[in-house]
Amino acid sequence: MRTAICSGSFDPITLGHLDIIRRAAACFDRVCVCVSPNAEKKNQMFTPEEKLRLVCAAVEDLPNVEAELWPGLLADFAVDHGATAIVRGVRNTSDFDVEYQMALINQGIHPGLETLLLPASAAYQHFSSSMAREMIRYGQPLEQYLPASIIPLVRDFIGKKEG
Repeated sequence: MRTAICSGSFDPITLGHLDIIRRAAACFDRVCVCVSPNAEKKNQMFTPEEKLRLVCAAVEDLPNVEAELWPGLLADFAVDHGATAIVRGVRNTSDFDVEYQMALINQGIHPGLETLLLPASAAYQHFSSSMAREMIRYGQPLEQYLPASIIPLVRDFIGKKEG
């Protein structure tokens, strides 16, 4: 069974993230989505547990995709899950440079672990979780940025924080 990892902080998961996960799921027998708390990112909107719930709701219709929280190194997560590849989306050359460096680091930690970089689909090249958070903060329509299945959860989580 060929297993791949898709990872991110997913604060929140966007249609762009979901597009990469769906494309990976079409190429691999099993895809494990690694929801990792990113200590370097400040002002996160959702707790790790909320992010995991959002990701699980977004991938619910993909039978070969599962998700879990992981606080450690991505390369260790991949090995623990029997994965041979990490699949990452890239929107531009800046993303490529960062992902290329991470690929070399991950391969240095666990030789044989490959990183596959998928170019973002044209419809999602401008998407980011930062942009989605701004749309959420200012009460903008979310359907063009977030998977429909998570929008009620997002509104519920935000409502509880504001209430």
